[in-house]
Amino acid sequence: MRLRAEFTTEPFDLDEAPAHAVVAREVVQGAQLDAVDVGPFGNTVEGGADAVLAALETVLRESLAAGATRVSLQVNVIGSGPGTAGTGSTGPGPETGPAGEGDR
Repeated sequence: MRLRAEFTTEPFDLDEAPAHAVVAREVVQGAQLDAVDVGPFGNTVEGGADAVLAALETVLRESLAAGATRVSLQVNVIGSGPGTAGTGSTGPGPETGPAGEGDR
């Protein structure tokens, strides 16, 4: 499975890139992704599911630690292909909320 993710870290600073934005940019540029587009108000990455999800986890952890107060994220499935090993997904599950919440 291939994924495309778009994300933005906030708060914005129009004078210079805040530390959380710099960290996010460094993470995605150093990741094993097929495409990276870094912009002043948003970023887009594309690649195999494992690579994209691993990069996003690091972006979230490191940008929040660097002062981000909000991270907006959208992830889209764009096709199948390499990068699915270990995902364990067989399709959408029931819409019950967080894991296990519908089992109570």
